[in-house]
Amino acid sequence: MAVDLLFLLAPLNCAGRSASGESLSSCPFFFPDAAMASEKLVARKGRLRQRYDNEYRLVAGCVPYRVDKDGQLEVLMVSTANRDDLVFPKGGWEDDEDVYEAACREALEEAGVRGNINRNPLGLWVFRSKSRQSLGQSSDSPQGACKGHVFALEVTEELKQWPEQETHGRRWLSPADAYGLCRYDWMREALTALLDLCSTASSPIPVAAAVAVSTAAPELNEHSGMCISMMLMKPVDSADRAVALC
Repeated sequence: MAVDLLFLLAPLNCAGRSASGESLSSCPFFFPDAAMASEKLVARKGRLRQRYDNEYRLVAGCVPYRVDKDGQLEVLMVSTANRDDLVFPKGGWEDDEDVYEAACREALEEAGVRGNINRNPLGLWVFRSKSRQSLGQSSDSPQGACKGHVFALEVTEELKQWPEQETHGRRWLSPADAYGLCRYDWMREALTALLDLCSTASSPIPVAAAVAVSTAAPELNEHSGMCISMMLMKPVDSADRAVALC
């Protein structure tokens, strides 16, 4: 069955509108029949096609969100294998896809959702591997570390079955509840950036409870998100680096 990879851009309430000049696009993994899609989709495995920036592994992720029946914003988090905490979908960016496709694919594989992605990233973060640090590797070393692009994803479809549902459950939460469950600084900063985006949209989405903000999202320019060399990265002290399995 042929699969269309590109679609016309649709406006978003929270992640921005085309009239505002923001670049938006639909996630490129589309099947006319959702049940057929979930049966045919298989998660990618291995790192043969993995992208790197010198010694940094490049990853892409997103903060999926929706508006509930009462008009309130909700965000989606997923569980992980062998851990009790919840995270936002993310994973390796491969060499046969752009960064937006990678973020959409991870959302589909881990959370079973599709939607419209905002091409202006919420930020770029460095993820530190706990396994590397447990082996005595310096936290300043790029070996075993990842650079991750994280985007806002307006969810328009939820699959009943998805490739990694045996290891990744999903849970919709209010922003306040999600903030309290964020294990890493990058997650709190990405969520804060999403809330900032919602509050400044032309049709702001109400949030049920305020979330305390102690850190600002990385500064972005008009070309942010196109490639890693074109992004402005917030300086990170080694003591404040995000620690995550990536």
